[in-house]
Order: sequence, then structure tokens, then C-alpha cells
Amino acid sequence: MQTIAVRNADLVLQHLDRGDARRAQALFDPAVRRRLPARRLGHAWRQAVSVHGGLTAWQLDSVAVPEEPGAPTVVRLACRTPGPALTAVVTVAPDGGLLDLQVRPTVLAWEPPTYADIEEFDEVETVMGAGDTAVGGTLTIPHGNGTVPAVVLLSGMGPFDRDMTTGSNRIGRDLAWGLATRGIAVARYDNPSHGAPERATRPGAVAMDDYRPVPDAVRQLGQHSRVDAARITLAGHSMGGKIAPRVAALLDDDRRASLGGLILLAADAAPMPEAAVRVVKHLATHPGTGVDRRDVRRTVRQARRAAGPRLRQSTPTSRLPFGLPASFWLDLRRYDPVATARQSGLPLLLLQGGRDYQVTVEDDLALWRQGLADHPDVTVREVPEDDHFFLPGTGPSLPRDYEQPGHLDQQVVDTIADWIHAH
Repeated sequence: MQTIAVRNADLVLQHLDRGDARRAQALFDPAVRRRLPARRLGHAWRQAVSVHGGLTAWQLDSVAVPEEPGAPTVVRLACRTPGPALTAVVTVAPDGGLLDLQVRPTVLAWEPPTYADIEEFDEVETVMGAGDTAVGGTLTIPHGNGTVPAVVLLSGMGPFDRDMTTGSNRIGRDLAWGLATRGIAVARYDNPSHGAPERATRPGAVAMDDYRPVPDAVRQLGQHSRVDAARITLAGHSMGGKIAPRVAALLDDDRRASLGGLILLAADAAPMPEAAVRVVKHLATHPGTGVDRRDVRRTVRQARRAAGPRLRQSTPTSRLPFGLPASFWLDLRRYDPVATARQSGLPLLLLQGGRDYQVTVEDDLALWRQGLADHPDVTVREVPEDDHFFLPGTGPSLPRDYEQPGHLDQQVVDTIADWIHAH
């Protein structure tokens, strides 16, 4: 069985690498073939691999042979590209039919950034939230006496873990350890959708779902003997930044009184359907991203439905952007992040990467600046060389950049730490 599994895993990569999606599809189990048309398989492959410049070579990495009779074999193939290394994970049935194929960035060993000193803090594992949104979390507490300010990190929406892992990068851990080195406690947690990605696409899902643990994270920080309970800041990245003002507004009186401010990192303000079209048009203009004019046309149609007057809870998810249900889009329409941030009365720090193509200076930061022009305490910092994850670089930003090993820009850590200590 192992020989058949390895052979078919190698064959499916050969066919897909040559652009022969039909022959690749024929290797899958009949039940999988019925729901995986060759065209969709080929498109998914291009999006997963072309963004990195295509495969240059691959070789067998490992074979996980099942202990129980009738269970599938998992074959892992190490793939080289002009960009970051990838791993193809192929699940094979006992008869040799393929059950699943996933291509993932190969995760390299993570090293702490130079601005983090692990001798300056301790970490405590905990559970944040309750019920079906109870998740694993970490409190990062600086050494020393007296009380310190604190931050709750809100990652982007989706299956992010508490470290905001992207490829080999851990910008959430970078930020937590960098701030703790500067005398600031940090709480971070795994998004509820991290362990259950289907949560984000089920009927009734809304953007707030990944941020339900935040009130409990604020509570745990506020009760810690090392934390100044009146100086807790919410720091959100991407959707986490967009939703942070809403989270603050929904806190109960005691927890809201604990807030010392909001930090919005690459927080989007433009309507999300418009942003979806802008992003896919950007990607379509760069060869090797796996995005073409067909993707642009489909995204335009989906965005119009998401923003249009005929959107209903019953609108099929397949007809909407990102596979997110109508409930998500209808709920987001009722939320104005800029107005909510202004009405909060909290001190605000906004950071924006100049190379960010997902949330941009022109389309999003301009709206924040305009809407907060009369806010009594708002600070805006642009970091021209940074992308959406505040990883420094040069030239147009593309998805493959996120897979290159790096660290959150120290400028960002220092700016946040200085701002918190000043407030």
C-alpha cells in the first residue's frame, strides 16, 4: 500500500505541475471526484503554488502508515519553489485513490526577534472565553515590582492562533514578547475559528465571533497583581483593528473602565466588498499570483451581491466573497468602525504599512484620518516599507512575501510601547 500511496502522490503533483488537471483528478477517489471538478482542482493548485513561482522540484518527506486496517495513508512531499519551501500533504485511501491534497508553506524553526529578551518576562497558559468560544490563551507578564500597563491582542479574522502564525512568521508573539521586554503585559488567544475553521462560514456567523474571548482576556489582565487595571489597551490587527472599537463599546461598564486606549494596526475602514475587488485586481496584475481576469469578474459579481439591496440571509454563501455567509455581510453593513472609534472617546493609535495592498493608505487610512480629524487624542504612524503584517520589504507587496521568514518591524513595537507608556 505504501508504494501505491507514494506513487500516486508523486503522480498527482506531476500532472498538476504540467497543467493537466484532468489526469490529476482521475487519481482521486470516485466520491471525491464527483465534488472536485478538474477545473476547480487546477484553479486551487494554481492559487496555492503559482503565487510562489511554481514548483522547481519535490521529493518524498515522510509517509504516515496507519495502524488500523482500512485507514488512509498520509504522504508528505517536500517541494521547492523560487520562493519559500512548500509541503504537499496527500491523503490516500487503501485502494490508492486520493482523498485529499493540501499544499502548505513549510514552517521553519522560529527564532525570537532581537528586540525581545526572554529573561525579562514569564508566560502563563490559560483559557479565555466561555462555552463554545472558550479558547487557549497566554498571558505574558514582565518581571519586576509594581504594576504595568497591558494589552489584549486581537488578530485578523479567521483561523489565526494566538501567535498570528503566517508561514514561519509569528507576528503576534513578536509583538507580545517585544512589548513585555519593554514592561507591558500582554494577553493573546487562539481565535475560536482556529480549531474549527467551519465556524466562520456557517449560517449566522458574524465578524464578532472570533472576538468573543476579549472581555475575559480584559478581566484576566485586570485581576493580575502585576497589571494596572485602569491601563489596558485593545490592539487589533486587520479585522481585529476594525472590530476593536465595537468590542470596546460592547464591554460591560467595569471592563470598559479598564480601557486606556485602542491601537489599530492595518485596520480596514473601506467597505469590505469594495476592498475585495481592489485586492483581487491588484493580484491579477502580477504574474504568478494564481489570480486572473476570471477571478476578478467572479469577485466583482460576489461583491455586488454582498453590498446590494437584494442580499438576504438566504443568499447562498457560494455567491458571496470569501465563502462568508450573508449574515456576516449584513451585520458588517450596520457597523461604522470610524464613527464607533470616534464615539468611544478613547485615545487612539493607528499604524499603517505603506506597502500594504490589503488595507491601504489611500483607501483606508484616509478614511480614518478624515473621520477622526476632530478626535482630541489620535496618533497616526505610517511605516512606508512595511506590508500588511508589518514585515519590512521593498517593491510591490504580494502574498508570497508573508511566507518569507521575518519579524514584526521593531519600529512598530517601539511606537506602540512609547505610546502606551505616554498614556
